[in-house]
Order: sequence, then C-alpha cells, then structure tokens
Amino acid sequence: MATPQGTSPRATPETPFWAFQPFSRSIWREYEVWSEALVRYLLSRLVGTVVTLVLVSVIVFLLLALAPGDPVQMMMMGQQATPEAIAQLRHQLGLDAPLYVQYGRFVWDALRGDLGRSWQSNETVVGELARVFPATVELSFWALLLSVVLGIAVGVISAVKQYSWLDAITRTIVLLGVSMPIFWLGLMLISVFAVRLQWLPSSGRGDWRYLVLPVVSLSTYSVSIIARMTRSAMLEVLRQDYLRTARAKGLLERAILVRHALKNAMIPIVTVVGLQLGYLLGGAILTETVFAYPGLGWTMMNALFARDYPLVRGGVLLMATVFLLVNLAVDIIYVYLDPRIRYS
Repeated sequence: MATPQGTSPRATPETPFWAFQPFSRSIWREYEVWSEALVRYLLSRLVGTVVTLVLVSVIVFLLLALAPGDPVQMMMMGQQATPEAIAQLRHQLGLDAPLYVQYGRFVWDALRGDLGRSWQSNETVVGELARVFPATVELSFWALLLSVVLGIAVGVISAVKQYSWLDAITRTIVLLGVSMPIFWLGLMLISVFAVRLQWLPSSGRGDWRYLVLPVVSLSTYSVSIIARMTRSAMLEVLRQDYLRTARAKGLLERAILVRHALKNAMIPIVTVVGLQLGYLLGGAILTETVFAYPGLGWTMMNALFARDYPLVRGGVLLMATVFLLVNLAVDIIYVYLDPRIRYS
C-alpha cells in the first residue's frame, strides 16, 4: 500500500532500519527490483534446464534403443542361451515392453530419484555414479584450473607483446594445442613419460603423480581456447581510451593490466571457461579411457561396450545437469563482472 506523502513507511520485520532514510530508500527499492528480476530469471532458467534434461533423456533413450544388437543376447547371456531364458530376462529388465512404456517407467523412477540398477553389477545407478563421479570432478577441477591459469597468462602476455617474437611463439603453441587430439596426446605422454622415462604412472588413480598426465592431456585444448579468447579480448580492451587515462594518471602498468584491462575483458573469457567445463566433462571420457582412470567417463565407456543402458543414461543425465548448472552460474557471475548487466 502506498505511503502518504510526508510520512514514514510502516516498519515490518523484513525491512532494515536504514530503509527509512531518504537516500537509502531508493537504494532499497532498486535492490528489491533487481532481486525480483534475478528470481524471475533463475526460475525461467530452471524451467529451461528441466526441459533440456527431458530432451536429453529422450534423445539418449532413442539412441540406445536404436543401437544395433540385443543387449541381452549379445552381452549378458552369451550365444548359448536358450530363447526361453532370453525372453525371461528381457521381461525382468522390462525390455519386452513398448519403447514409450519403457521411457515412461524411466521418467517416473527418475522423478523419485531412482535411475535403475546397473545390468552388470546389479548396483543402483545412483550408487555407481556417486562412487566414480568424485574422481572425474577431481580430474576436471585440476584440468580447468590449469587451463584458466595458463590460458589467461598466455593470452595476456601475447596481447601485451603483440607482433613480438614472444607473441609468435605463443600463437604457434596455441595452434598446436588446438590441433592435437586428446587420445593421441595422451598416448604420446604415456609413451614418453611413463614407458620410456618411467617418471609417472600410466594408469590408475592414486597420489598426485597419477593426475599429472591425464590433467595435461585433458587441459591442452582448453588452455589454447582460453588463451586465444583472452588475447582477442585484451587486444580490444587495450585500445580503449580509459587505459590511456589510467597511464596518464601515473598508475603502474601491472595495476592497469590487472585492475582495468583484464577485469573488463573477463566477460567473454568467463563464457569460454564455462563452455570448456562441458568440454572437459566430455573429454574426460577419452582421457579416462586412455589412462584407465576410474572415473565417470571410464565407467560410461565400459557400460556402453557392455550394453549397460541404465548406467549410460544416468551418466549422460549427470553430465548434462552439471553443464547446465555451470552455465547458470556463469550468467550470474556476469552481474558481478559488469554491473550494467541486468536480468529482465
């Protein structure tokens, strides 16, 4: 209800004391408007996330259903199984029902937090994913950290030293990093550092030495992409007039680069970093397979070869959920980096 002119607004338990000051009231109104807009935006993104996950589940379900071969006959009971035994097991797994019925059961169980049981181990899919996902998170975290630190550093140096010999070397390295496939680089690293020099282990999971080769192999492409985007964004920012003003004021070059240039160039960099996390989760499948790293990617690859469809579906949904949540977090970070951005 509107407050009559010349009177103070009515106090409520939710209203802070400083909201009664004339200048503070305008700030409080602006904060309330911004908060409501952010909540509406988060709700709309949440609805979009749910729709995307439904589409992903439909596509994965159809692709697995159209995959050649019968999982019961090919992978689970061998070639000597009787038709009666195969039919009985198909009925137990629900594979004899129409496809839309199978999908309806999957969605109903997923809404209750049940993704089914693994056809190989007979363990719950949720339990299997909870067991192997921390290894993939560890691998992806260190790969992303290495990618961000090296990529931004290389991009800034290349932009500041534009057209120099250092810029030429960094651009050449970045081009090589973009061009090399993950599996080939992983095999070369194993051949050199694990087989020939015997400095690092080639497979498994243990202390920090088991992470070095997989992290380097997985992060090489992301380092190159982030470095290219950082260089382009920094070159655009370095031409702005406010940097000339900062230099005219006598600020140190390091302060100009970090506090002014890099901060204003961060929005496209943050976008690329968010996208690279999705790439790292997908690339972890190849990396974990090459290095026999017991994470989500390695488990999904084994499940795919064994036709363990419930585990494959659960792994894909988990990766899609993480990727969508990361993109949502990136959009929220935009407001901190550039206060001019508002959500409507």
